[in-house]
Amino acid sequence: MRRTHYCGNVNTSNVNEQVVLEGWVNRRRDLGGLIFIDLRDREGLVQVVVQPESPAYAEADRVRSEWVVRVTGTVRARPAEQVNARIASGEVEVVAEGLEVLAEAKTPPFPVDAAWRGEEDQAVSEDIRMRYRVVDLRRRALQRNLRLRHKVVAAIYRFLDQEGFISVETPFLTRSTPEGARDFLVPSRLQPGQFYALPQSPQLFKQMLMVAGYDRYFQIARCFRDEDLRADRQPDFTQLDLEMSFVDQEDVLELNERLAAYVFEEALGVELPIPFPRMTYAEAMNRYGSDKPDLRFGLEMRDVTERFRGGEFRAFAGAEVVKALVAPAALSRREIEELEAIAKGKGAAGLAWSRYEGGAFSGGIAKFIPEGLARELGVQEGQTALFVAGPWRKSVESLGAVRLELGKRLGLAEEGFKFLWVVDFPLLEWDEENGRWTYMHHPFTSPNLEDLELLERDPGKVRARAYDMVMNGTEVGGGSIRIHRRDLQERMFALLGIGPEEAQEKFGFLLEALSFGAPPHGGIAWGLDRWVANMAGEDSIREVIAFPKNKEGRDPLTEAPSPVAEAQLAELGIALRKSDG
Repeated sequence: MRRTHYCGNVNTSNVNEQVVLEGWVNRRRDLGGLIFIDLRDREGLVQVVVQPESPAYAEADRVRSEWVVRVTGTVRARPAEQVNARIASGEVEVVAEGLEVLAEAKTPPFPVDAAWRGEEDQAVSEDIRMRYRVVDLRRRALQRNLRLRHKVVAAIYRFLDQEGFISVETPFLTRSTPEGARDFLVPSRLQPGQFYALPQSPQLFKQMLMVAGYDRYFQIARCFRDEDLRADRQPDFTQLDLEMSFVDQEDVLELNERLAAYVFEEALGVELPIPFPRMTYAEAMNRYGSDKPDLRFGLEMRDVTERFRGGEFRAFAGAEVVKALVAPAALSRREIEELEAIAKGKGAAGLAWSRYEGGAFSGGIAKFIPEGLARELGVQEGQTALFVAGPWRKSVESLGAVRLELGKRLGLAEEGFKFLWVVDFPLLEWDEENGRWTYMHHPFTSPNLEDLELLERDPGKVRARAYDMVMNGTEVGGGSIRIHRRDLQERMFALLGIGPEEAQEKFGFLLEALSFGAPPHGGIAWGLDRWVANMAGEDSIREVIAFPKNKEGRDPLTEAPSPVAEAQLAELGIALRKSDG
């Protein structure tokens, strides 16, 4: 007989029905003759009762955890005192009439049964979990996360289809172009000595689709970047990629707000208020020390540069900027030292402080604090004022990192989801190491048309027509209005130190496409892994990816990357150089 129900879906409406269930043995208990099996599948578990006289008893007596079985039986209601409110099927049980072992299983390296019973899973190291990912994926949390991911993707397809978007796939094997990170290279057997690159994003292809007249494109795209890993980075990752023609920035933002609201409603049943608030890059950096501020708590930074200008405290008197932050707690010296280490890690020279006690500042730099500053900062009794001074960027970023750490330590973040658009980014930033201007987003981002006259004269003041979507302090999406005129794209390349010959060599196909008449266009990419991780309440995107890489970029399950045979290398015309060590 074939399966009639999922285990977790059996309920009181099925009482007296005969059912066929298939799944894994979550737990087996022998209570003096009666055998109880918690049978599990993707929808949950149900209790199976095997009586001594049942034809299923002999097989039930030998099954163990994680064996795969088929059970035939009749559903009955549990006595009131035996109802298990922690599981969906807790009001019923299945009296087994037959049990077939479909596959035996060796003892798993760690238990996966607790959360399915409504209890807490045992803590297991991530390395072990990833080595035995096929077992790890049976845990309830990962099953829930991947189901959520599916719901998000399905909602995206429904919404964008209704909005007239067309899904188009772009190549995995393409040309290496400078887009901000290292490429993964793929050697060509048919053209020895030449290489494809795996795409960092479909950026250039989606722009060419706009030139080709496809007007509204999207793709759930796989992307590849050879960069150092963090909790929210993987060498291969997934993004929602979309592009629109004949639009301005407001059109893109408005559509993505509606898309986000639709996704949250469909996947989580959560209503998002739209429109999202907007904040310029300069305002975000000055108030929160980050271009992706977490708005679930306050702790805004204040500029107190002029209050210390020319004063007795020499470290502050001539500083480019002095920033202040009020911590809503009387921090100990040890806590301040720990926060100072965080500030120094972001480039600050130090972290100055003073507590507000008995109606006055005391400790730290108390004697140098100007009269009336406590009132201006709104410092309350028992709070601690923290200060950073120095170059603007290092000062705001270092105190911003301290702000985030305080929010975490003091549990200040509100429940729920806070969205924000950050706009008006600088188009360019100065690369100290190479002594030249470089792009902040990518070289195809359009400058603000009001700033075009500054492009060569004062590049640092040119604003980009770029925007980032921020959720709970994480950048979950970013995009821009693109350059659609060849002459402006060539000006941009020149500003970046890319001469005509190099531009033609690396981007000739794009420049030629633009010369055939390109519509104004723009778009965005959502970091799908980050989206789902935030929605699921996970700190790492590895918790929402079926088969992720670890912190070293390795796959412990398949042991990739791995050596390949000399014959394979020879066929590609590749020889490995021995390390000097």
